[in-house]
Amino acid sequence: MAGYLKISITCLPSVQEMLIAELAEAGYDAFRQDENLLEAFIGEDRFDKEKLQTVLTRYGLQENYSSEQIAEDNWNRKWEENFDPVTIDDQVMIRASFHKPLPGIRYDIVINPKMSFGTGHHETTRLIISEQLLIDHHDKRVLDVGTGTGILSVMARKAGAKDITATDIDDWCIENCRENFALNGLENFTVLQGTIDNLTLPGEYDIIIANINKNVLLAEMAQYGKLLSAHGILLLSGFYEHDVDDLKKEALKHGLKTVKVRTQNQWAMMKLVHQS
Repeated sequence: MAGYLKISITCLPSVQEMLIAELAEAGYDAFRQDENLLEAFIGEDRFDKEKLQTVLTRYGLQENYSSEQIAEDNWNRKWEENFDPVTIDDQVMIRASFHKPLPGIRYDIVINPKMSFGTGHHETTRLIISEQLLIDHHDKRVLDVGTGTGILSVMARKAGAKDITATDIDDWCIENCRENFALNGLENFTVLQGTIDNLTLPGEYDIIIANINKNVLLAEMAQYGKLLSAHGILLLSGFYEHDVDDLKKEALKHGLKTVKVRTQNQWAMMKLVHQS
């Protein structure tokens, strides 16, 4: 089972957002920012030292980084020390199992992330959950591509979805996703490991959610078009505002029309439907 690497880059805050954008496209899953330090996390099996060096060289930072393997027990201890509950639109609370639930909250989501990413702290997760609150999930079939912790699947089920299929390429995520589904009492779900290109998925979906990165979304757009039902909704995130036009153009090639774009701190979320 592959672990994770933490890449620590010493750099000014003004450079960090640009690095995050490039590293996200290179497959890095999550980031932590400090005043003059950026931490980037990626699965060991997906780490490409040459690609990292290429990115850092563009900013004169090729000597300003170190790498460290993150053992599961160390990761668990670290997130427990730093994980604070998240509230979204006064309707959703995302918390760890050691936090107390907030009285009166509409959707209480419990996430113990372990080595996976997706705790509601990142803008892309918050953007999608905020949009999920506006969508009728009742009795809908949902596909969650690149599920991570399973947080968006949990939200979909709590909002009334009858059937959930969650996919991810990382075995850590598959294991953690199942654990978080159990924590939240989910039933009627399928968890599959692999890309949607090499998985046999059961039919069309009313809602497809993909919070990944621009390159993967572009590569998989044709599959989203095929898997989305005639009146379905596609929610995409994991990319920056300046990437929206490229994704819109690719989506149109596959009969998908963008009907809404939302942004937060330069990150973006798109809502798409089949063209009528």
